Amino acid sequence: MTEPFGGALDLLVFGAHPDDAEIGMGGTIAKHAAEGRRVGICDLTRAELSSNGTPELRAEEAERASRALGLAYRSNLELPDRGLTGDLAQLERVVREIRRLRPRYVFAPYWKDRHPDHVACSALIEAATFNAKLRRWLPDAPAWTVERLYFYFINDTDRADVAVDVTAHYEAKTQALSAYRSQFEPTADDAVATPLTQGYLRKVERRDGLLGHALGVSYAEGFVTKLPQLLSLF
Repeated sequence: MTEPFGGALDLLVFGAHPDDAEIGMGGTIAKHAAEGRRVGICDLTRAELSSNGTPELRAEEAERASRALGLAYRSNLELPDRGLTGDLAQLERVVREIRRLRPRYVFAPYWKDRHPDHVACSALIEAATFNAKLRRWLPDAPAWTVERLYFYFINDTDRADVAVDVTAHYEAKTQALSAYRSQFEPTADDAVATPLTQGYLRKVERRDGLLGHALGVSYAEGFVTKLPQLLSLF
């Protein structure tokens, strides 16, 4: 699921930490993978400052989650946890990942969130999708234009512009999140209480269930876009 990788992705999901993408849009990932689309996740950091677990354990958990979702690809850029500054060096790393993988659609965390890394990740990915299409920026890597950038919710939500019915694939999302036991059900002797250990997964399920209920389905995941979408009603 890591390098080398050939071909192009249909969806590329960026997260600041392993488990961000699964929390926000694990059902959407599983749905598109099951339908035969090539989906990848790029984690920006190893989450080395997390209160529970270790980077090595998080990597193992991410691998199990990737299998549950049916990912075609997963990588980790190993940028510093709590150090997503968006400087030119970090921007270049992300742009090269986009140009190498050539995704049709890119997903990033919503720009409003209680975790500063999620906010920083959102800004970094937005800048990278823009720079990825500039042929004179890093000319040694062929430019690539992403068709659309969407933002997914992690901790904080807002009114969704679009939503995906993930009812048929919610079990895969549940399995993927369950892989991150160190975060949601820590058992180590030195484990500490965090917002993630206080029934967090039940809150995620309720969020997805409430949006689904509003749309007449069991579970849905919502997304925001900064650009208008064309609709053909007739």
